[in-house]
Amino acid sequence: MILGQISYLDCIAFLVFLTPQLLFQVGLIRTATWLVGALPSILLQVLVIPYQFVKERYWTPHQYRSPFVQRATPFQDFVIRCVRYAFAFMPAWLGRVFFSKGVSLPFLRFRMLRHGIVTAPLRWTEIKRPGLHGIWIVHNQQEQPDIIVYYCHGGGFSMGSNYFYMEFLLAWVTLLKTVGYRNPALFALEYTLVPDAVYPTQLQETLAGYEYVLSIARSSSRICVAGDSAGATLILTFLLYIADHPELRHQGPGLAVMISPWVTIVSRNNRDTPSDFLNASTLELYGRQYIGPKIPADDPLVSPGNCKDLKKWSDASPQRGWYFLFGSEEVLAPETRSLIALLEKAGTNVDFYEEKGGIHAWPVAALYLGQTKDERLHGLRAIVRAIRNQIP
Repeated sequence: MILGQISYLDCIAFLVFLTPQLLFQVGLIRTATWLVGALPSILLQVLVIPYQFVKERYWTPHQYRSPFVQRATPFQDFVIRCVRYAFAFMPAWLGRVFFSKGVSLPFLRFRMLRHGIVTAPLRWTEIKRPGLHGIWIVHNQQEQPDIIVYYCHGGGFSMGSNYFYMEFLLAWVTLLKTVGYRNPALFALEYTLVPDAVYPTQLQETLAGYEYVLSIARSSSRICVAGDSAGATLILTFLLYIADHPELRHQGPGLAVMISPWVTIVSRNNRDTPSDFLNASTLELYGRQYIGPKIPADDPLVSPGNCKDLKKWSDASPQRGWYFLFGSEEVLAPETRSLIALLEKAGTNVDFYEEKGGIHAWPVAALYLGQTKDERLHGLRAIVRAIRNQIP
């Protein structure tokens, strides 16, 4: 299922779905208290964001604009400016509501109806077991999958849900079918968010999710583990963990796909850029909350970029290697480049695509913001090609 570009009507509908969920999940008093305190800043940004938008986009020569603005449409540019403000100033407890099932699922249904789709052509099943929660999507529920993607979503460990990613996940399975897989499937893990739990709870849940996928796959070589941002961190942590456990290592996945991975939780190399909507200080705040008070921030299992052991990375690498996608303008790009270089030095099979002028998790965001179908699916098609090449 592949829908069109998000519209201003979609944005209005999102706010309509969001408002009652704020009252239901957060409560009137807490929402109103935050809103009153944030109102001066919000009103200021109502003036500042349009001014900065017009100044850079129409008054600044093209070569002096930020790399993302040089390539973005006006709609993309304006949306990312709003997201940049929200990431910097909106508390995580509020962000959780934005990306929650209660908002994201009705929004998906609205977008489907707007495109004339009453029932999704691909159905999903919510898996709820002790220690395991996620969403299972399969093209044909009556047949054995011939490829399974095991996915962990992003959100700074503090927000996000699979339902916010559902359109992206459904499109992924759809594209896998178009390139020749008979019955593609995907399991998306719903891990516990901070502050409800901190590391190693999320690692334990990631392991449980992989064991669930293993119980379905006919071979671990038919599994592609993947994630974006904090979700990619969990996949990296999971792979380093199984490298130390021989009983799991021989059941390692066939391929790993890393979308804008948060390689090193706390690093001086995580630096702000004029283009990206993330900022290093908020990332570090979220990261330290995830690490918790008992684990050193440089522990390689909680922050994989701190592992410099070539043999460990060789042991951790999937059977058919790695595929990285990230933007050149990301706050996290320097650490991603360092990990790729380390994996190459370790002799692993690693391929990557660094998008010039790209920002954080653009393959996900582009599915909503891309102007044309080709632009919306550009990153996802690259991922599917990489999977098809490595897992025939």
